[in-house]
Amino acid sequence: MSAEDNTLYDDAADQAVRLGNQMAESHPDADVWDIADGILAGAVHYWLFASKPCGDPQCEDCAPLSTPEGRIAEMKRLVEKFAQDSDYYHTPEDLLSGRA
Repeated sequence: MSAEDNTLYDDAADQAVRLGNQMAESHPDADVWDIADGILAGAVHYWLFASKPCGDPQCEDCAPLSTPEGRIAEMKRLVEKFAQDSDYYHTPEDLLSGRA
């Protein structure tokens, strides 16, 4: 990933978090899970739109994304990676988390 791509990635992720925080502040009685689910639904929709194959059946870059199943598999791989990289992947409230 180039420095510019990394900056765009970080900016998009930061804006999604800011949006969630703004919505939670604007709607203090809302369930934050509903807000998060809505943001995730929008992110999934945009990712699927942006990850469409180019239309060339011989394109090697698009081959992994050339079917709906391939796009879902790639999305699942990315979601798992992003989740594991998150500061919130492990929390003290997790079931089976160690307690001293």
